[in-house]
Amino acid sequence: MKYRLLICLMLLGLIAGAQTTEHIIIITTDGFRWQELFRGMDPALASDKRFNEDDSALIFRQYNAPTPEERRQKLLPFFWNTIAKQGRIYGNRSLGNLVNVSNPHWFSYPGYSEILTGHVDAAINSNDYPPNPHVTLPEFLNNQPRFQNKVAAFGAWNAFDRILNEKRSGIPVVSAYDVTGGTKPTEKEKLINAMLQNSYKMWQEECMDVFTHYAAMEHLKTKKPKVLYIAYGETDEWAHGWKYRSYLDAAHQVDKWIGEIWAYVQSDPEYRNKTTLFITTDHGRGDSEQYKWTSHGADIK
Repeated sequence: MKYRLLICLMLLGLIAGAQTTEHIIIITTDGFRWQELFRGMDPALASDKRFNEDDSALIFRQYNAPTPEERRQKLLPFFWNTIAKQGRIYGNRSLGNLVNVSNPHWFSYPGYSEILTGHVDAAINSNDYPPNPHVTLPEFLNNQPRFQNKVAAFGAWNAFDRILNEKRSGIPVVSAYDVTGGTKPTEKEKLINAMLQNSYKMWQEECMDVFTHYAAMEHLKTKKPKVLYIAYGETDEWAHGWKYRSYLDAAHQVDKWIGEIWAYVQSDPEYRNKTTLFITTDHGRGDSEQYKWTSHGADIK
């Protein structure tokens, strides 16, 4: 079976007859497969010496279970204990629920542009593409009086400056190794900045997700944005590196962080029952042969 995919959409907060949404938090985790979302750990990949980082026992101990339903719950407990009950989850291809990307390229910049603008521009055909010529949803909202200067974005990958066209849109975009907090950082933001600048830089164009997450959380708590975009990246980076254990760990951590975001939202009167979380990914991964899970693109099936 040929997969164009993947994009899985999860909406938390838009329950039938629910309260009016006044805030939206968009969350993406780069290149996360539908297979792990709906089936959990893949025993074949976890057993494969090419991918298991010489520790299949650890992967099985942490994420294995008798059934796909139990495995997915071990990998992504917040998704399956909370989102599945209070929100909506789409994209289970085993049930014929297809949520496909529409762009012909099947990699990151075109995928994020499609998510954030709602349409496809086939001319956006490179991750090095210049600043996005199209207005994204965050930019559109930032131009509305009600939302002006209440929109922010945090992304592990430095391309988000261009994807969101930071200069034109006026949206503060903290990406990769950018410092957070602007000209008046809080004490926590100063610490995050110091740790980021002194951290081991695994990738030239992308920071570890932990820095993106904590910078975004501090902004959420202190600046109270109406629209917030958080883009995690390690799921894609570890997959490209053929590191299945790290890929699973990154997904498990993102699930935990989404739970943390939701817990804060529900604890704050300004956000409680008035906030929607929209969670998705920019593209899927190859599946026609076992090793192709590490890659993606128009020529990868």
